[in-house]
Amino acid sequence: MLVTQFFGVVALISWALFLFAAFAFVDAAVRREDAYRAANKNKKSFWLIILGIAAVVMKLFPILSFLPVIGLVAVIVYMVDVRPAVREVSGGRGGGAVRRLRGRSRASSSDGPYGPYNGRR
Repeated sequence: MLVTQFFGVVALISWALFLFAAFAFVDAAVRREDAYRAANKNKKSFWLIILGIAAVVMKLFPILSFLPVIGLVAVIVYMVDVRPAVREVSGGRGGGAVRRLRGRSRASSSDGPYGPYNGRR
């Protein structure tokens, strides 16, 4: 009975990881190609291939083998590194560079990266 419950939990985790990889694949597919180049990341086709293979591996192989773990690492790299950079460049939801600049007033020549510079006054 305990073994059956364990494999039931493993199956749920496997489905969750597959859905996570499928979400990353769909997210990579809807982003523009030029946003990947502007963010200085690999090409869109590269990420689609990697994330597609990761989703297939997570679906076909049991989570207890090493191949789904490699796929999970690829999905995490996309979600943590590539996706935010591409969203930032393309001005996606969450505030791109254009949205942040709209709210600012005109910058002075003495403004630093964190606001006005007063020169130790």
